[in-house]
Amino acid sequence: MPKSRLKFEAEDETGGKLTITLEGAVSRDKILQILDLIELMGGLSNKRQSTDESESSTKLERIKKIIMEKFPVGWFSSRDIQAEYESLFNEQIRLSTVSTYLQRLHNNGFLLRSGSRAMRNYKLNKMALSRVSDST
Repeated sequence: MPKSRLKFEAEDETGGKLTITLEGAVSRDKILQILDLIELMGGLSNKRQSTDESESSTKLERIKKIIMEKFPVGWFSSRDIQAEYESLFNEQIRLSTVSTYLQRLHNNGFLLRSGSRAMRNYKLNKMALSRVSDST
């Protein structure tokens, strides 16, 4: 898995800002710990703020982020990812594009897949994530 860079920014009601940047091999557990910390500090609001990091990230990176944050357990479809992507980034994405990226993530071992082509469902491969976190 290539090295990644994630930047989390949060602001509380009083204007206090918290910025955390993770670089290198970032595990799912590390991301969840950071999100827990931000939530404890009162920084997660319903309004999502777009950061330079998310604006410059690729569609594949954005889709992986959606999967890890919104669908860490359970099955999801390409339509689920499309809806979350459009809601989160205020940007249209074609269903065929989402399907292509999900196929690539499956081929790389990041996702498990079930169902026929017309009814394809995906699930985060916890074994692949544990191999990544064991190596960190």
